[in-house]
Amino acid sequence: MSNRLSIHKARIGSLLTLLFCVSALLLFCFPSVIFAGVGGGVEGREKVDLIPLVKWTLVFLAGLGTVFGIGLAIAAKRFAVQIDPRVEQVKDVLAHAHCGACGYAGCEQYAEAVVSKPEVAPNLCIPAGAKGAEAVALITGKKAEIKEPQFARIMCQGGWSKAVKRFKYEGVQDCRAAILAGGGDKACRYGCLGYGTCSRVCPFGAISMTDDHLPFVDITKCTGCRKCEQACPTKVIEVLPASRQVLVTCHSKDKGGDTKKNCEIGCIGCGICVKTCPFDAPSLANNLSRIDLNKCKVCGLCARKCPTKAITDFIPSRSKAFVMDNCIGCQICAKVCPVDAPSGELKKMHVINKDKCIGCGICTAKCPVQAIDGTFNAQDVFAAAAAKKKPAAA
Repeated sequence: MSNRLSIHKARIGSLLTLLFCVSALLLFCFPSVIFAGVGGGVEGREKVDLIPLVKWTLVFLAGLGTVFGIGLAIAAKRFAVQIDPRVEQVKDVLAHAHCGACGYAGCEQYAEAVVSKPEVAPNLCIPAGAKGAEAVALITGKKAEIKEPQFARIMCQGGWSKAVKRFKYEGVQDCRAAILAGGGDKACRYGCLGYGTCSRVCPFGAISMTDDHLPFVDITKCTGCRKCEQACPTKVIEVLPASRQVLVTCHSKDKGGDTKKNCEIGCIGCGICVKTCPFDAPSLANNLSRIDLNKCKVCGLCARKCPTKAITDFIPSRSKAFVMDNCIGCQICAKVCPVDAPSGELKKMHVINKDKCIGCGICTAKCPVQAIDGTFNAQDVFAAAAAKKKPAAA
């Protein structure tokens, strides 16, 4: 506030200076004006000499232009704001979505912050992706860490054909408007209302509405900017890391019986997922199962066992496991497999029945000698084992 007052005072001072100079110039060019007014001497002429009039008029205008030009030049120099040229360079490589995912009001504000503040990371523009982060890091001289891609996930499967409605809504076709009508027309107050607000606010065209009035996210277009997440009035959209692909896609905290009345596909809190998971990832709270994403190994077993199909496995198909030549016949794979696919005698090479295998990757993760390949998690398991061996070798 003090800076603004000082600027206003400086501007007022400059204007007063200009007025003084103009007044002095008028008195110099037209001294007869001092006699104007009541009782002042007035000199009458029958004709006006045009050439001196034009000459003094031009002199007056030239002087006035000079005074204002000097004043503007002084003001421009005094109040000039220095802009780092790197700010414009950073703005050119950003996504220009103005989504706020970086934590700033817009792309220009983020560009200024990442250039002027050492603590601001160059990889905060999620829509710009890895290439944008690398470009910003190169311009600012910072180090860009690669961030895992994030996608919007719709945590509701209760479309209009599967969910019960309390009344017929005939207002503005917008979720934010519908929620004002008694909390929405759906019997489940936690579910997606289906009026497409998220699809309209998405700046990348990544969300479309299905025939059953549920949002569908195209992950090839989604940047994880969180605009849809912020716009959803029932908060059924969550932006999550791409690797988290087994999720309880339901937010209902109603009791199991009420959930079944309101929706065909909803978590009823039965606890089967908790009993099934070999990694203790799911847990129950407030009648709702939630999966600990740090514990989940994305095996998909809970999704197969869920009686209401409220758990979604975003991996459409998993490749089958196979045993390699370094198998020691320890039989651990046979003990941990939930579908009894591996078989073999002790200390002899085992085999896996392809017809039974579901590709969950549990045997791959549990094998002590990394002798099982082919599953979706095999490369991660092998890399982790190699990393453990390096310190031992050193």
